[in-house]
Amino acid sequence: MQMNVREKSKVVELWLTREEKNDPEFRESLKPIYQQYKAQKYLVAVFLSGEENLYEQTRDLLLYNRRRSAEKEVQRQKEIQMQMEPVMTQ
Repeated sequence: MQMNVREKSKVVELWLTREEKNDPEFRESLKPIYQQYKAQKYLVAVFLSGEENLYEQTRDLLLYNRRRSAEKEVQRQKEIQMQMEPVMTQ
């Protein structure tokens, strides 16, 4: 497990390995950490190791976001053009 305490944002990150995430006893042993930081008004975020290929998943997410951003820009340009058309015909 890796634990990062972010004082400025009052966030505690717990990064669990595959073995740790699948170990009920280990997960139960984290409860005192949750309680300790909750009492200090911290948000405790637990990140679980995944089963998928990180490179491929990240690449796909970035490609999707790039495509979606381009689609939104095209839509915005169309809206601007539609707003300008009535002005140009007068």
